[in-house]
Amino acid sequence: MFENFLVEVLKLAPRQMWGVEQLGYYLTNFFDGFSLKKIFATLLAIIEMLGLVIFDTPTTPRGEALDLTGYSLVFEDEFDGDTLDTEAWRYRGNGSWRGGYSHEGQVSIKDGNMIIAAEYLNDGVYGEGWYSGRISLREKYCKGYYEIRCKASPYDGFWSAFWIQADHPYEAEYSKGGVGGCEIDIFEAMAWDELIGKNSVTQTVHCAGVDGVQEGFQSFNLGAFYGNNIYEEYNTYGLEWTDEEYIFYVNGVETRRTSFGNGVSEVPEEVIVSLETPVAEELEKLDKDTYRTEYIVDYVRIYQK
Repeated sequence: MFENFLVEVLKLAPRQMWGVEQLGYYLTNFFDGFSLKKIFATLLAIIEMLGLVIFDTPTTPRGEALDLTGYSLVFEDEFDGDTLDTEAWRYRGNGSWRGGYSHEGQVSIKDGNMIIAAEYLNDGVYGEGWYSGRISLREKYCKGYYEIRCKASPYDGFWSAFWIQADHPYEAEYSKGGVGGCEIDIFEAMAWDELIGKNSVTQTVHCAGVDGVQEGFQSFNLGAFYGNNIYEEYNTYGLEWTDEEYIFYVNGVETRRTSFGNGVSEVPEEVIVSLETPVAEELEKLDKDTYRTEYIVDYVRIYQK
C-alpha cells in the first residue's frame, strides 16, 4: 500500500523507488559497526538518497567492486597511431543527424586518444551547420563486459555517450521485450552546468514489447551517478551483460543492476561511441562563433567469458 502511494500519488520514478529502498537500508544500518568514518559515510549516503527521492538528483556509486575473474579480453583499442583503425571501426551514419550532421571529419586520433569534436562549420561537407561524429565497431558482440575510459565533453548541448544497440530495438516485433535486442546506454554525460547535476552520468535500458505492450518502446533509467571531475579527468564506465541481468559501473564500482524487460538481450549488438547532437531548438541556444567541444577517449575494451 505504501509503495502504491509513492508511485501513484507522489509519482516517483523507478529510480526514486530504488532510492527509497536504499534509504531504508542505510537508516536501518546507521549504527551497525560503529565508527565515525562509517557514520559519516552512511550520513552522506542518506542525504544523497533523500535528494534522489525528493529532487531526483544524482548519487555516488556504492555497489560492489568490478571483478573480471573468468573473463578474457577479446577486443581492445587504445587509439595509438595517427588514424582510426577502420578495419575494426566504421564511421556511423554520416549525414543529417537531429539538428545537425555527423561526419567522419570530426573524428581524429592524437596522442593516444580518439577525439570526437562538435562545432559549427560554415564550409562543412554537407553545407553550413553543426557537425559532430559517431563510430561503431564492425563486429557485434553478445554479453560480456564493456568499458570505456574517457573525458566527457563539457558544455551544455552536445553530449558524450558509450552504448550498444541491436537491430530494431524500438519495435516490439523484433525486440520482444529486450530478449530480441535492446539499446543499453552504458553512459551518457549530458554536460549539465548545474552545481548538483555536474559531473554525473545517466545509465539507461531501452527496448520494446515489455509485458506484451506493442505500441512505442519502454525505457528504464537507472538514475544519474557521480564520476570524478568527468570533463577534465579520465573516468571509466562499464557494463557487465550476463545471462540474467545488466550490471552498470562507474570507475569500477557498481552503480545499479537490472533485468528490465522480458529478459536480457540474446543477440549480438553494435558497440557505439558518439558525441550526440541535440535537436535544432537546443542548438539555437549555442554560440556558433565560440562553441566547440571535444569527447576524448583513451580506450575501449570488451571482455567475455
